[in-house]
Amino acid sequence: MFCTYFTKGPVYSFADAAKSDTALFGKFFRSMLDEGINLAPSQFEAGFMSAAHSIDDLDQTIEAARRSFRSLK
Repeated sequence: MFCTYFTKGPVYSFADAAKSDTALFGKFFRSMLDEGINLAPSQFEAGFMSAAHSIDDLDQTIEAARRSFRSLK
């Protein structure tokens, strides 16, 4: 499981997560969709990896995330 929060500090609770920049997450989400990666549409939902994902799938996701993070600057 994983989740991405756009916030300055660590996230240990819902109160911490609620401080996140949801608009910035939305831009990241849309950028990842443009890259062909379908994430959970809310930063308050978890993403899942499983044995069904290949190393190539994970590498493609990592590269898509790098490009998407860069596009947010």
